[in-house]
Amino acid sequence: MNANRKISFIAILYAILIVYAIATFLPFAWALSASFKPLSEIIAGGLNLIPQNFTLENYQKIFLEEPLFGRWLFNSVVVASTVTIFNLLFNSMAGYALARIPFKGNQILFFCILAVLMVPAQVTLIPSFLILKSLGWLNSYQGLIVPNIVNATFIFMMRQFFVNFPKELEEAAALDGLGYLETFFQIVLPLARPALAAQTIFIFLGSWNNFLMPLMIVSTSEMFTLPLGLNTFKGQYISYWNYIMAASMVFTLPALLIYAFFNRYFIQGVTFTGNK
Repeated sequence: MNANRKISFIAILYAILIVYAIATFLPFAWALSASFKPLSEIIAGGLNLIPQNFTLENYQKIFLEEPLFGRWLFNSVVVASTVTIFNLLFNSMAGYALARIPFKGNQILFFCILAVLMVPAQVTLIPSFLILKSLGWLNSYQGLIVPNIVNATFIFMMRQFFVNFPKELEEAAALDGLGYLETFFQIVLPLARPALAAQTIFIFLGSWNNFLMPLMIVSTSEMFTLPLGLNTFKGQYISYWNYIMAASMVFTLPALLIYAFFNRYFIQGVTFTGNK
């Protein structure tokens, strides 16, 4: 009887997951299909996933006739990659210091970081804008990158990871004469790949999809990132949904590649364990 109940529960669970997967995938499938349709077919309505008038003109338009699309793609790649690299370094170093290095004010600093987690990002937008303006960093790469090179959430995450990291490895490194810095880069960081992979996914996607911060500090179309560039295909009287869908597919591809590459480390990373 218990076995039958277990089978029924699993069947219901899988049915719910299948329905959820279909409901999640359908909008993406429609967007992919629409990227190969002319505008007239899209605005005609209907949910057909197979284009009646298949065309590559939308992709040709955004790559060959939109002179700034390549620049927008370049800007997004530079900003997201640089932000991710700096976050991996600084968040990991800060987390390791909080977890392993005894210094005066360690706990106070840790509680301050926890307090930062409670502040909504929107609250800091205006102060960030005023600071960037005073530095002359508006409409620049440093203005897009520097305010995002550390993240309190992932400092906390890395601190929790290093708290559970085996001390025996660090003690063995100390016996070999390694200091904190050498131990961190030679022993600890290479073994923190699961946490770093999870951090990479979240930070890259967050920076890649960021719309509000670039909108606030960027004033020329040459400095647009892809989210801002996509918005230019929407007009007051007409929106070119065919171009928007094609650009959206290009915009989605790097995020899918990042997730696919780091997926095997993802679950390990969010468990915050260093026992491996």
